[in-house]
Amino acid sequence: MQQKFAIIDLGTNTFHLLIATYNDGRYTISHRERAAVKIGLGGINQDIIQEEGIARAIEALKIFRTIIDHHAITKIYAFGTSAFRNASNSSDVKEKIKLATNIDVNIISGDEEAEFIYKGVRAGLDLGTDTSLIIDIGGGSVEFIIGNRDDIFWKTSIEIGAQRLLEKFQKHDPISPTEIKELNHYFESSLQELILSIQKFNPSTLVGSSGTFDTLSDIYCIRNSILIKEEDAETPLTLASFYSIYQELIIKNRDERLLIPGMIEMRVDMIVVACCLIRFILEKHPFKTVRVSTYALKEGVLENMTAPYPSPNTNRP
Repeated sequence: MQQKFAIIDLGTNTFHLLIATYNDGRYTISHRERAAVKIGLGGINQDIIQEEGIARAIEALKIFRTIIDHHAITKIYAFGTSAFRNASNSSDVKEKIKLATNIDVNIISGDEEAEFIYKGVRAGLDLGTDTSLIIDIGGGSVEFIIGNRDDIFWKTSIEIGAQRLLEKFQKHDPISPTEIKELNHYFESSLQELILSIQKFNPSTLVGSSGTFDTLSDIYCIRNSILIKEEDAETPLTLASFYSIYQELIIKNRDERLLIPGMIEMRVDMIVVACCLIRFILEKHPFKTVRVSTYALKEGVLENMTAPYPSPNTNRP
């Protein structure tokens, strides 16, 4: 029996809409939409969603609602992540969204978010039997998952997303060497469990999931005349190219970063602190390769709704 689904990911920085049709045990993604809503702006570290952010959220979701109605979809699953999880006014925001758009927002835990990201990445990439560290850098939280195509060995969600880091640490543009040093100290104290887990499970590959990694891959592909398609589940990036782009980002201001081919406005502000995080992790462990998955949280939610695998930590047939 054919079913149509609309998945709405209400991220701290970006809202995503994914429309898919499920038929005969398979799903086909027919539409994608995104909006730079930045609901965490100005309030993420105070655990509140500002009125301006609520207004932007409702405006974006009204557009999403029009698209959903055009596709005649009745099964909608909308979910909020870090900003919603931590906001003292999240119930009020959910109520305003429901009143304006008739969309119910579910709030997922950090643990659920990490598991859905793993499922999304696994749906798009063959992770193989070697161990990978999957990283998804959001505006509010960062999810870290260590595993392979069969198992999750370890996972966590930490509230050190790029919007939080930007507002807390980056006061100059370009970012100052002192601010980078302060970020490193913060990562050192905040990521002790991650560092110990990396040492324990020894991942050989770093898999970046969407967001910042998409933009890094776009920049790399443009510079190397590599053609990628919108529907590609994996896009290229190398460790050497990451370091090269990172060195460029930390010495340029916002206007200069916007001129980099492949850079987009919704990422230009947070990409510097996000890359500082990536660089910190790369310097803590000798990863052999880096991969970029365009499949992430929303695809994992879709995978879970339509064709779920057995729970992680059990072998797939």
